[in-house]
Amino acid sequence: MSVLRQAIRPALRLSTRRIVPTVAVRYNSSASSEAAAPVDPKISTIVDQISKLTLLETSALVTELKERLNIPDISLPSGGAAPAAPAAPVEEEVKEVVEEKTIFSIKLESFDPKSKPKIIKEVKGLLGLSLVDAKKFVESAPKVLKENVAKEDADKIKATLEGLGGKVSLE
Repeated sequence: MSVLRQAIRPALRLSTRRIVPTVAVRYNSSASSEAAAPVDPKISTIVDQISKLTLLETSALVTELKERLNIPDISLPSGGAAPAAPAAPVEEEVKEVVEEKTIFSIKLESFDPKSKPKIIKEVKGLLGLSLVDAKKFVESAPKVLKENVAKEDADKIKATLEGLGGKVSLE
C-alpha cells in the first residue's frame, strides 16, 4: 500500500499545481471609451450601423469605400515569405527584355509633303501595291507598313523612309 501512496502523491501534487483558476475577461468598448476621450455621436451611430451589417453587406461596404477613397488592394506576404525586392531591379529586367526584341512592326507616322511622291513609290515597292493603293496608304498615315519584320530589315526600311522624308517608328 505504501508503494501505491508514494506513486499517487506526486501525481496529486502535480495536478493541483497545474490547475489554475482562470477568469474570462471580455473587452468592453464602452468602458474603455469612457476612460478615453468622448466619442462623437455621429461616429457612434456609424459604428452602430456597421456592427449590424451582415458579412456580405460588410464586404460590399469595404469594396465601395476602396473605390471612393482610391485605396489600392494590398497583398500581404505569407508568414514565411521573403520581403519583396526593390522596384529598381524590376525596371532593369524590363529594360533588358525590351533590348532583346528582334521582331518589329514598322509604322509610318508622318511624312514631309514635298517628299510625298518618293514615299508613295517606296511604299508601293515595299508592299507590292498599285500606285493608287500606295497613295491612299501613305495619305492615311499614321499606319503600320509591315508587321513581324526582323530587326535588320526593319532598320533598313526605317533608314530608307527617313532618308526620303518620312517619320517612321519601330514597335
